[in-house]
Amino acid sequence: MTAENPRNPRNANNAPNTPGHSVDEDAPVVVRLSTTVDAPLATVWALHTDIGSWADWNTDIESVDFDGPLAPGASFRWLTHGLDITSTIREVVSGERIVWGGPAHGIEGVHVWTFEESGEQTGEATGERTVTVRTEESWAGAPVEERPDEMREALRQSLESWLSRLRSEAERRA
Repeated sequence: MTAENPRNPRNANNAPNTPGHSVDEDAPVVVRLSTTVDAPLATVWALHTDIGSWADWNTDIESVDFDGPLAPGASFRWLTHGLDITSTIREVVSGERIVWGGPAHGIEGVHVWTFEESGEQTGEATGERTVTVRTEESWAGAPVEERPDEMREALRQSLESWLSRLRSEAERRA
């Protein structure tokens, strides 16, 4: 996993921030990480956006209730790290980007994921490319303002774990 600039006025696709479609740059906690996955983009995207199946491969997620569709305005409820969270999908660009957010226990979170094929081929002569997965998330609210360093570290660890599990499962499936 690699850390990325925590204060970048542009989102992971290098597009200007759009309210609701990007992290809150003024939030007390903003974490950006990325990883490279040796699997086809279609595999990585399908795995990550099958929200109802997250708990099958990401052991940090205890349960997910999502009936779809994978579209802006759709909500899902999930339990992770003891937090019962309801998130609303804000943006979907198939194969490229998904954004969700919402409040949980006094924390307002915005989570942006982007997926981009790199120039390196996966495996032997498959024609498929590796995928760079970027995640960025902001947390704001009273609990975060009270303990920003602790919250930043908790978020960083959670995102590092998520990226690692996503990479492992996508590569296993590929």
